[in-house]
Parts: sequence; C-alpha cells; structure tokens
Amino acid sequence: MPTLAETFAAPAKRPIVVSDCCTMIDQEVDSKGGLSGLAIKGGYKLVKGFKPGFIPDVVEALLPDFCTALQPIVDDARKQSRPIGSFFNSSRDRVAEALLAITDDRAKRSKHGTVKATYERLRGMAKKNVEEAVPRVGALIEKHAG
Repeated sequence: MPTLAETFAAPAKRPIVVSDCCTMIDQEVDSKGGLSGLAIKGGYKLVKGFKPGFIPDVVEALLPDFCTALQPIVDDARKQSRPIGSFFNSSRDRVAEALLAITDDRAKRSKHGTVKATYERLRGMAKKNVEEAVPRVGALIEKHAG
C-alpha cells in the first residue's frame, strides 16, 4: 500500500488534497467561539492577509512533513484494521503532537516576523485546537488515502 506522501504527491491528487486541507482549516477556524475563538480568528485573518495564497502555499510546503509525521499513526490504524478516521479520533493526543512538532519547527525557522509572532502568541492554545481538529484531519486522510 502506498504511503501518505506517495498518495498525496500524485499530480492528480495533490491540488485536491491541498484545497481540501485549506477548506478544513477554514472550517476549523470558523467553528471556534468565545474569546479564544476571537484570538484564533483574528490571528488567522492576519496570517491570511499577509500574502495572497499564503495558506495554500504553507499547506503545500508542510504536506510532505505532515504525511511523514502521520504515517506511523496511519500504519497503526491499518495494522489494527481500523478506519483511519476513528483511529485518529482515539489517538488525538498523538496526532496533535505529530502535527505540532512540524509547525513548531517551521515557526522557529520562519523569516516572517508577523507570522512567527502570531504563531508564538497562539501556540499555547494550539494543542487543544489541533486535538479538536483531529476528526476533520482523519476524515480528510480517510477520504484521500483510506
């Protein structure tokens, strides 16, 4: 069975996956409420306004690393003959840690001061929010690689 990186790198599949990832991120941000939701929405708007196409460019750049980080979790789901989406739901902490390790590393190396500062300001809320996004992440992976 092909890896996530192989599946998502296919020329016919990659633009669709990137688009679906951007839609998923928009939906997740839109679903946030309360004061923390306002901070997330404001930070996201700031980052999106930084440069047209910035979010798809970032998704495109991070996708191979995300695939590599999530592959062991996908492999475990397959070994247990469980659907990826439900396995991810039961492994929210593990999925969130895998994804945040990538974004933390990228944020540290970012040359974009505004993006870096926004990430650092919102990082404290990130794990909870990424864990909340895991059902959508699992569904997206299941849709394209399940």
